[in-house]
Amino acid sequence: MTPSDDASFSPTETGVLNALPHPVFVLGPDGKFAFVNSDAEQFFSSGAASLAKRKLSDFIPYDSPIFGLIDQVRQNHSRISEYRVDVSSPRLGGERLVDVYVSSMADRPEHLVVMIQLRSIADKMDRQLTHRSAARTVTGLAAMLAHEIRNPLSGIKGAAQLLETAATDEDRVLTRLIQEESDRIVKLVDRMEVFSDQRPIERSAVNIHSVLEHVKTLAKSGFARGIRIHETYDPSLPSVYANRDQLVQVFINLLKNASEAVAGREDGEIRLSTAFRPGVRLSVPGTKTRVTLPLEFIVEDNGVGVPDDIREHIFDPFVTTKPSGTGLGLALVAKIIGDHGGVIECESHSGHTMFRVLMPAWTDPKRSDEAANQPMGRRTR
Repeated sequence: MTPSDDASFSPTETGVLNALPHPVFVLGPDGKFAFVNSDAEQFFSSGAASLAKRKLSDFIPYDSPIFGLIDQVRQNHSRISEYRVDVSSPRLGGERLVDVYVSSMADRPEHLVVMIQLRSIADKMDRQLTHRSAARTVTGLAAMLAHEIRNPLSGIKGAAQLLETAATDEDRVLTRLIQEESDRIVKLVDRMEVFSDQRPIERSAVNIHSVLEHVKTLAKSGFARGIRIHETYDPSLPSVYANRDQLVQVFINLLKNASEAVAGREDGEIRLSTAFRPGVRLSVPGTKTRVTLPLEFIVEDNGVGVPDDIREHIFDPFVTTKPSGTGLGLALVAKIIGDHGGVIECESHSGHTMFRVLMPAWTDPKRSDEAANQPMGRRTR
């Protein structure tokens, strides 16, 4: 469309916005559409010229939560993401739940950019709740194997301790790694009730970069030997509120899948990244509570990708493409992340697969109590 003069975009910018696979539009200070991309025209079933004369409220009822988000961004000149926003309207074809991103424009703060994503990450969380129930079917088998696992682990750890006495400094790193992993597996065996245990998880402040480096060391010493692993970390990232051993288990499974996907490729590589995503919130099913998940951890690979026929069921137990696989690895990952109040999602096509984990940050309870006890207007920031 031809936007108003005070909210104009260059041809290159317009081309980029039209290339996005999501409806994107700009609202002026009067609430009217100042710009829409081609997907937004399809979403509102109206042409650009017609939309330029209309307001968003002409298409979506005033009581929709989207207007609360818009007002919040206008007041704070900030940005926010919200999942499962109801924009249902007869004008839009009935019931619609969408994900919404709203941000003020740096050079024109009175204008707001809105992006709508038709899929909902919260729906993925609902599917993960279903995955948990199916995963519990392995509880009996796990209990039966627990005793048989502890015995060889004890021997492995003892052998590593003996080797350490005569090992070089370089080899001693590996013997200590064997002992640490043996202890960690014993803890996992002790908590095999994770599939049915409803007790609260023992959580604390965990440095995710320490976890990822530990997992990377394990991977490079074993299943990912010879594979390039790149990191893009946000050094200012706060601690994640989680159980460290369970996070190690999660990322070992994800890196193992990634390494198997790129195995045999000369250009095969894995990327680990962390980031802070303020404003990412979602609804807890069955309540009005909204959980903030600002910490984003990503494992990517340039392998063959997940086949189309199982992509939607990738976190279901016993779903696998490996001839000798059990299909329990990703089911356990989804269960652990879900128990932490987080979300995991998978995006995949040929040549690229990405697992994105969203988790809550750790908050110092002492600081929270101090802030709560201070008089209004004098709270620390």
